[in-house]
Amino acid sequence: MILTYIEIRDRRVKKASLEALSEAARIAAELRTEAVAVVVGAGAGEHAAELFPYGAARVWVLENEALTRYSTQDHAQALADLSRKLNPAAVFFSGTALGRDLAPRLAAKLGAGLASDCTEIAVRDGRLEFTRPVYAGKALLTFELTSSPRVASLRPNVFSLARVEAGASGEIVAESFAASADRTKAEVVEIVGERGEEIDVAEADVVISGGRGMKGPENFELLRELARLIPKSAVGASRSAVDSGWIGHQHQVGQTGKTVSPNLYMAIGISGAIQHIAGMSSSKFIVAVNKDPDAPVFKVANFGVVGDLFEVIPALRDEIKKLRSE
Repeated sequence: MILTYIEIRDRRVKKASLEALSEAARIAAELRTEAVAVVVGAGAGEHAAELFPYGAARVWVLENEALTRYSTQDHAQALADLSRKLNPAAVFFSGTALGRDLAPRLAAKLGAGLASDCTEIAVRDGRLEFTRPVYAGKALLTFELTSSPRVASLRPNVFSLARVEAGASGEIVAESFAASADRTKAEVVEIVGERGEEIDVAEADVVISGGRGMKGPENFELLRELARLIPKSAVGASRSAVDSGWIGHQHQVGQTGKTVSPNLYMAIGISGAIQHIAGMSSSKFIVAVNKDPDAPVFKVANFGVVGDLFEVIPALRDEIKKLRSE
């Protein structure tokens, strides 16, 4: 059995979790076992039926008021209890901020090994083999975990999102979680979301990132305008732009920010420090715009433009507008 934790935010199932579930279903088929999913929190059960088309044979529902707001301690304990009961061969998480927080906690509680930020999972002689980037994306490490269950977080936008069967159905199992009164050392009092309707860079199909070359916060409006013209786009940033206060940390791409793997990544005015490259090198297609022809970012770019971004981006914007109006 492969168990997948399904993340629900703003009453919606995260796309990255469906990717993890799709991969779990593929792996389970090779191992001749089944993929099951777990949803957590009050009202989570209403999303259970959405998971069957992505390969879930069963969905476990842990509905408890104590689990409504995300708490590392509560969620880790609930998943640990369920894992001990089901004894899965592996537990998959999406590599979102929540998944990267929760997966190691669960692994610690179960005394299991953790494969984090995986970009590939294969079955070799009946065993799971994990691959993840190391040395800031300069090399790939392939390894096995000897403990059980194997706990793994999967990098978003890398694994295929496969609908196994439209209209598929399966078993929904309600599971109780008995939370003790003194279970937590910290409590989530309030979650304050970002204003606006911007897409999370980790879930966008296209990420348009700006760096120090943007020269100020007001110029990020150029990138936002471009993002509004391209479906499923989000604005990202390098650490230098975030540290300068030009844009919020939630937009930061890189080793100390978010790891992204969109279909298209546009690095605008970004020199290409190794820490930034680590967060975007797995993008399917990379376009770089920089006035320095020797900028390191050009080494990883599929297409590069050497020029002034304040001339290139408006011209690109105008061309996209023309195409959209035809």
